[in-house]
Amino acid sequence: MLARATPDRDISLHNFSTRLWEQLVHFHVMWLTHWLFLWVGAMPHLCNLTVALCSHYDSIPVSTSLLRDTCGMTSTDLTRHLARKTNKQMFVSYNLQNTDSNLTLLVKHRIKEEMEAYPEKF
Repeated sequence: MLARATPDRDISLHNFSTRLWEQLVHFHVMWLTHWLFLWVGAMPHLCNLTVALCSHYDSIPVSTSLLRDTCGMTSTDLTRHLARKTNKQMFVSYNLQNTDSNLTLLVKHRIKEEMEAYPEKF
């Protein structure tokens, strides 16, 4: 894992995994100065991609889907949530076939734990 990006190192990567409901879920974070990319999944797929950023005109971050699949709304909600927490432009690809809201809450909680444990990665 790389340290926080600096002028001579523009990209920082951070990976972690956890078991949620008998499924191994992988997280990949790519940090650049003004934005973050988060990939969440169990298999190496890119089934959707959303982007969100904070606006001076609304408390809810502006978001759009760049690539959509069945888990699109889960990805959009997670992207908005993380954009608000980090105050950065956020790209999220959520690639879990199970879109149960309880699993999504567990995913959000695991991301929150990682953000608290390694704030320099986010």
